[in-house]
Amino acid sequence: MNTPIKLTFLILCIALTATAFVVPAKRADVTPEHEKTVAGICSVVEDKNLCSITLKTVPSNDPAFLVRYLATAAESSVKKGLNFLSGIKPKYKGNAFATNCITGCEKQLNNALEDFADFWKAAGKNLTSMADNYFTCKSKMTSIFTYHSTCLDDIYDKTLLKEVQGGIGLGKRMSGESVDVFSGMDKVFNTLNIKTKLNQKDTDSLLPPPLSFYYH
Repeated sequence: MNTPIKLTFLILCIALTATAFVVPAKRADVTPEHEKTVAGICSVVEDKNLCSITLKTVPSNDPAFLVRYLATAAESSVKKGLNFLSGIKPKYKGNAFATNCITGCEKQLNNALEDFADFWKAAGKNLTSMADNYFTCKSKMTSIFTYHSTCLDDIYDKTLLKEVQGGIGLGKRMSGESVDVFSGMDKVFNTLNIKTKLNQKDTDSLLPPPLSFYYH
């Protein structure tokens, strides 16, 4: 290799190395207020990194919107988990144990989706409805998380367990994030200086029925 080529190669290497260590610029729409709100919500969750990644680009500073977004991400992950289970079923067609496990998990995740419907009715779209139905919201989200745990607890085959965990694990993690948020809602409200009182009574029986109730 001659000297000019060596020099060009050296300059290129230096440029690439420098680029690798450049700190990415912040998004223009990520304001200090947004960062503070996200940090306040994520301060009560176990997996703070997942919470922050999920919420940091959401275009809202409204705590209710961000909490709902976290729950929306959980619901979306549960639906993907169901699609995953449906996709691996043919693979285990001749294995009665695996088929029963997968079918059982599908039932658990469908139960979780039913509880999501109740959760959305309770949560409403603002902090007032979320606080008024706080106990119900927390109970429904805890139930959703538990359905995932029940599914996985019933799988004793390590290979199948690892595969199913890989497919529905995100739904479990995301619903766990929401459980943490509602369990620590008092702290979140205090951190964000929100003076709304959380209702610790079950309001599930007081919620309006779904629209389908009124149609035949």
